[in-house]
Amino acid sequence: MKKALKILGIVLLILIIAIISIPFLFKGTIQDKIRYLVNEHVNAKVDFANIDVSLLRSFPQASVIIEDLSIINYEPFEGDTLASSKKIILNMSVNELFKDASEAISVQKIIINEANVVIKTDSLGNSNFDIANKQEDTVQEAPVEEESGDFTFSLEHYEINDSKILYQDDISKTVLEMTHLNHSGDGSVSGDKVILDTHTDAEASFGFDDTKYLNKNKLRLDAEIELDLKNQKYVFKENKALINRLPLEFTGFVQLFDEYTDIDLSFKTPTSDFKNFLAIIPETYAKNLDGVQTSGDFSILGVIKGKTDETHIPTLDIAIKSNNASFKYPDLPKGVSNILIDVLIKNKTGIADDTYINIDNLNFRIGEDNFAARGTLKNLTKNLLVDMMLKGKLNLDNLDKAYPLELEQKLNGIVTLDLRTNFDMQSLEKEQYQNVKSTGSARINDFTYASTELPNEINVSSANVSFKPGTISLDQMQATTGKSDIAATGTITNLMGFLFAKQDLKGNFDVTSTIFSVNDFMIAETESEASKKEEKTSNTTSTKDETMRIPSFLDATLNFDTKKVVYDNLQLQNTKGTVKIKDETAYLENVSSNIFDGGLAFNGSVSTKSKVPTFDMALDLSQIDIVQSFNNLELIKGLAPIARALTGNLTTQINLNGNLNEDLTPVLTSLKGKALAEILNAQVSTTKTPLLSKLDSQLNFIELDKLDLKDIKTNLSFDDGKINVKPFDFEVKGIKITAGGSHSFDQSMNYNVSLDIPAKYLGSETSGLISQLSEQEANTMKVALPIGITGNFTNPKVDLELGSAVKDLTQQIVSKQKDKAKDKVKDKGKEILSGLLGSNDKKGDSIKTSKSDTEETLKSTAKNIIGGFLGKKKKKDSTKTKN
Repeated sequence: MKKALKILGIVLLILIIAIISIPFLFKGTIQDKIRYLVNEHVNAKVDFANIDVSLLRSFPQASVIIEDLSIINYEPFEGDTLASSKKIILNMSVNELFKDASEAISVQKIIINEANVVIKTDSLGNSNFDIANKQEDTVQEAPVEEESGDFTFSLEHYEINDSKILYQDDISKTVLEMTHLNHSGDGSVSGDKVILDTHTDAEASFGFDDTKYLNKNKLRLDAEIELDLKNQKYVFKENKALINRLPLEFTGFVQLFDEYTDIDLSFKTPTSDFKNFLAIIPETYAKNLDGVQTSGDFSILGVIKGKTDETHIPTLDIAIKSNNASFKYPDLPKGVSNILIDVLIKNKTGIADDTYINIDNLNFRIGEDNFAARGTLKNLTKNLLVDMMLKGKLNLDNLDKAYPLELEQKLNGIVTLDLRTNFDMQSLEKEQYQNVKSTGSARINDFTYASTELPNEINVSSANVSFKPGTISLDQMQATTGKSDIAATGTITNLMGFLFAKQDLKGNFDVTSTIFSVNDFMIAETESEASKKEEKTSNTTSTKDETMRIPSFLDATLNFDTKKVVYDNLQLQNTKGTVKIKDETAYLENVSSNIFDGGLAFNGSVSTKSKVPTFDMALDLSQIDIVQSFNNLELIKGLAPIARALTGNLTTQINLNGNLNEDLTPVLTSLKGKALAEILNAQVSTTKTPLLSKLDSQLNFIELDKLDLKDIKTNLSFDDGKINVKPFDFEVKGIKITAGGSHSFDQSMNYNVSLDIPAKYLGSETSGLISQLSEQEANTMKVALPIGITGNFTNPKVDLELGSAVKDLTQQIVSKQKDKAKDKVKDKGKEILSGLLGSNDKKGDSIKTSKSDTEETLKSTAKNIIGGFLGKKKKKDSTKTKN
């Protein structure tokens, strides 16, 4: 007995050691097996973090755990992850661990956790799942032997937990996404067939041709599937699906052949309760259906049958019907009644292009308003053909009173339709509007529209549109928005393209208005929430980017006639012209208006397409009031700060381009261009500007306040934030003035002014000098007085260059005295010549006296001139001396 127990203990010890040690012994074998399979069959980069083998986890079976498996594509999807999984667990018999790497391993259970599968087909037809190694022709022609080196599955159970599958086909523009996917199945063998009992839960999103038909709709499927692996036939026995809350039952089979797939499926709603219709709508929009009162019926009955291959699809016969149905939500005041639905989805030939949707009847009533539609949608896969009739009256305000809509804005207004339209999508996309055949009319009253591209609601009191083949006419529209009122007529060339093909709205309109405020049509574009969060994280103050933007969806020409246009603080009267809006740019042509008691003519453009708005303009301001223009136009303030001190009229032609601020006012430092300014007449007020005040205090011979400027022209150019003024001449009270230089928009300046001052304006201090001149000489002799002006307009520096003026005056007087001296010498020469007949001593004395007199005269002249400029100071000094 002791010996038996001892032997039993030894056996148990060996088993325990085996259970512990076998995973370590065979871990390498499993890794070799996976690597062997990868190299043999897969043209992709396959990687995993770790492989673990355990006998304890699922004893008496062995468990193989693969962690962080990833399959990464090579070209043409280089670097894309085809599939990944956090963990894969394979359960198998311990005997499978002893097999060679080239031998098949049978798996009874598989669990896949947190898988992410992305299946793509690009626009060239390449598929990222096509990763199987291509076999050589010689291998393909060899006799087929039993496969070796693979995993074989005799599954009793499998699971896919919390996974995600994305299918994207760029050719058909189809996107199917399954998220939060949980799928499990239990298998049993019946002869040559396997029976799978499966359960699936997921959220599904489905889009086709840029239209989203499902958005995270909940799906549930309980399916019993019979697998005939030998004949590759899969039979669906008792199957129940739930799409949102819509129950469906379906039966049939799918069988795979080498050249095609044979499908025979039928499905139906198990009941005809009208709640089935509401259940189709995503729960986000349908809200809680508890307590909803319904009447009438709703049913879906369909058959999908036939062969599918590269050129064929199964035939379709799907009927969706409802008769005299109604529903009412318990907490809403109105209900929807008289619901009639009769829709067929059919394909009789198996050619995808022959699929069509026939809407025999679609009708509903809300309160007293009834709406009906009939028509067909054909050629769904290539060039959609639409033939629809819409008729009825609908008070938009009643929509959210009858159905729990979550709208960005409240709808209101009354729409009346009587329209028949026939068009194809290619004609819309190619703008072949002659192929769009629409007849009838549409009318809307008391309609309010809001958009992210408009700062204020647009209130349309009435609008009538008539449809004719090839044209859509806006017969009449009365609207207001903000402070603006608009009356318009015109033609719309692509209303269907705007509604169905995401095109810009194109048209030509004649617009009249009593008041038109430009800011009512400019959006304020604010920064994104992400930017706000980022700035908040970095502890910086969040500021809004309120850049005005021209609506991007407009491609229109407007001929306008407006009594008053308001732009910022400007008011333009009797404004006429044309504006063409396209690609976020407004082109203004032949604009004329009255402003600042004068006239305005304008041509140019404003673009908000780039991040920084830009403009280019040619502006003609005629006989405008200087005071009003300076007080209201930042541009005039920057171009001519001196205008603050002027009253009168100005005419200017300006050609400019540059950047714009958020409110579409010019960024002055970015300006480039030129201008011609003409002061027609102006009075000067020296107290209005420090520059003129300082000049007036230093120039005692000119009273600037009494100046009357008239017909003064100057040329300006703008570049790099500077205004360059070409030197120009004008005359004030007999004084010729030449001025030129530059200043910047930060008010710094550098100007040179030269005054030709008549000698008689130098004052009584120079009267002694001037008395030596003849009256004619005193009136005509002028002195050039240069003045340098620097600093800025609020704190100017005025430099009267007196030394230069003195030098100029001295040279002129000296020149005059020389001329006089020469004349005296000539006269003296005559005396000397006549004296030659007399004493020689007298001759010498006369010559010496003449030379001495000339030198004294020059010295005296220069001394008196300097005294003339500094006469006041001198006078005070001499007075002190006498005292």
